[in-house]
Order: sequence, then structure tokens, then C-alpha cells
Amino acid sequence: MACTVVVGAQWGDEGKGKIVDALSAEADVVARYQGGPNAGHSVIRGGETVVLHLVPSGVMVPGRRCLIGNGVVIDLERLREEVARLEALGLDVRARLGVSAAAHLILPYHRAVEVAAERGPGAIGTTGRGIGFAYRDKGARTGLRVADLYDRERFVAQADRNLERLRREFPEVPELVAMDGGRLHNGLREAAGWLEPMVGDVSAELHAALAQGRRVLLEGAQGTLLDLDHGTYPFVTSSSASAAGAPLGVGLGPRAVDHVIGVTKAYTTRVGLGPFPTEMPGAEALRLREAGEEYGATTGRPRRCGWLDLPALRYAARINGLDALIVTKLDVLDRFEEIQVAEAYELDGREVAFPAGARELARCVPRWRAFRGWRERSTGARRWSELPALARAYLEWIEGACGVPITRVSVGAERDAEVLRSA
Repeated sequence: MACTVVVGAQWGDEGKGKIVDALSAEADVVARYQGGPNAGHSVIRGGETVVLHLVPSGVMVPGRRCLIGNGVVIDLERLREEVARLEALGLDVRARLGVSAAAHLILPYHRAVEVAAERGPGAIGTTGRGIGFAYRDKGARTGLRVADLYDRERFVAQADRNLERLRREFPEVPELVAMDGGRLHNGLREAAGWLEPMVGDVSAELHAALAQGRRVLLEGAQGTLLDLDHGTYPFVTSSSASAAGAPLGVGLGPRAVDHVIGVTKAYTTRVGLGPFPTEMPGAEALRLREAGEEYGATTGRPRRCGWLDLPALRYAARINGLDALIVTKLDVLDRFEEIQVAEAYELDGREVAFPAGARELARCVPRWRAFRGWRERSTGARRWSELPALARAYLEWIEGACGVPITRVSVGAERDAEVLRSA
């Protein structure tokens, strides 16, 4: 490992937090490259589930340097609360955490207008945390960055301009009336002072680490199918969640990346609105949801559940240039008598590849392949040979069909509940 990217190969929630936590044992620096506090990475520590929203998942491994890159949008109060919660667990966080001065801020007006937008006809099922509108300001070059916290005059002037525009655009949002740049900056003054020792140049630090031969792990938030450019638009996130967004989101050149690992569940889930070709009917989805505890780590929302989508997985392999695949939650399928996989799509009577746009995807009809369930516990397996034979056959078919080798399989939520392919 010199510079490795871990990317979600579905619509997010693939279990990347657990995987990054495991891989961090072999890394020196772990950096988050996109997304905001709408993400929730769950890691088991001492039998307790710890949910990370902004702090990189490598924080659970002692001694690892953790960085938040320029591609992330930061809710300062939420970051402060998260760090305090982690430190209450006995973790040394602030001494190991670095935050890019170029990362954009999520401000109270972003949250207010995003909640309002989700009530209208243009709703896409966001978390209402202000992430989309913070990225909108970034794209419009009207955003405020971490560095601007320490330039009161600039912060106040830009915030007032943004508020003036938003009041015209969202007259139905009363919270905007009471906001002004001066009050917003005053409200953040204490948190900005708390953050200042951690603010720095993440790009320069990562370049120096790689030059010194240190091992770097880059971690995303959502999955490939939520990527702004390559996901099921418009039902996507507002940043580049695919592997190409990783060097961009931390200030590295593309040639710095040596290895790309994709993470997929043994089935498929998604949250929010948008087409989902392999979605199960109600009772079947409920059975899988309960078996897999498929509820959002950040919002608690029940996830939509479906069978594995091979066209989507092939697409993710191509978009990300995957070198390896890690399959999570194989154990959730242990009790199923039959397992279905969408092995292809048909659109208007002809076979098609995975379309990135939501309109075309909504019209795709899956062509199914059935596998006999193994009906054995996989949770105790720690070697490939210890997996149930039918489970191995299922995994080997997946890697052959998508053209990417499976190197690791998760068979439970605990840290050590995994099978390495070499074992």
C-alpha cells in the first residue's frame, strides 16, 4: 500500500467504515476526500458501535494520522460534537486530526433551505443536513471555506450576500430573516478557535507523507452510484464519490493513486428516492432489512433493500478502475433458501449496460439468475475454505461476472469477522 482508495461500489452504505478501519492497520495516514455529515460509517469497538460522520474511520487505530480534505464540506458544530464523543471513549483525536483550510463550510442557512427544498416537488430524498446547498455555493464560487473563519470581514460580507440571495429564492423560509453574517460569525467564533490548531494544508502533508514512503489510505463517503457525474442523476449526492474524486478531494495528482478497492454488499440497498431495479417487494425487503439491520447510521431511515445488481457492479468496476473487490454482509444471506441476482438489464426488449441516468434506469427490466442458498452459518469462517461451499460458489460467480477479484469477505459486524482470500 502506497496510496490506496476505498470506494463504495453501490449506492453507499456498503460497510466502508469497517473496511477502512481494518485496512488502517496497514496505513500511516487516512484521509477523507468528499461528502459531509450525511455519511455514517459504523465501526465496532469493544462490542460498541461507533458511528463516524466527518472524522476518517482510521481514527479507531492508535497512531494513525487522520485528515479531512478540501473535497469535504464541514458542519463545524457537528465536527466538534463528534470529536468530543470520540475523546469521551478514550481516543486521542485532536492531536492526530488535520483539516484542510480549503474545505467548505456548511452554515445554518444551508440547512434551512435544504429542508425547505425537500418539501417541494424537486425532492430527491436528502438528509436535510445542508450538504447539497453547501456544494452549490462551492460550485457557484460563493461558498465560505475553513480559512474564511479567520477573516471576519470577508466572512460577514459573503454570508450577507448569500443570505440576500437565498431570501429572494426561498421567501417561505422564516429562519433566514433572523440570520446575518455578523451573528453567524459570532456564533462560530468559539468553535473556530477550537479548530484552528488542526487547520492546515492537507495536500502538502499528503505529498510529504508519500515522498517519505508512508502509506496513505483515501476514504470516500457515499458510493459510486451516488456520484454527481456518474451516478443515477439527479438522485445523487453533490460531490465526486467515485475513485476519481479521491485525489481531487485531497489535493493529489491522479498518478499518486496505486490501488483502488471497491466495497459491495452481497446484496444491494439504497436510501432516498430514485430508481432501484432490484428492489424487493415489501415482505421480502423487510426480512432482509431486519436480518441486515439496514437502517441509516446517520438518520435511522430504513434502507430500501434488493438483490445484488450485477450490471451496477460491473459499471462501478469500470468507472473506478477497481483492482479488487471486498464483499460485506455475506452472513445476512445465510438463512435465505434462494438468492437472486440481476445478471443483466433489458430496455425495450434489448440487453443494455447500466445507464447512469435515472430516467433510463427506471425503464430497465432485470434478467434474473437464481442461486441456491447455503443455509449454513458463515459467521465463524476466517479462511476461504471455511465458507459454506455454496457461498464460495456465489462469490466466485460474482468475481468472474464482474471481472474483479474478491480479496476479502465480511461475515459479521465485528472487526475480526472477515475472511481474507489468501487464507
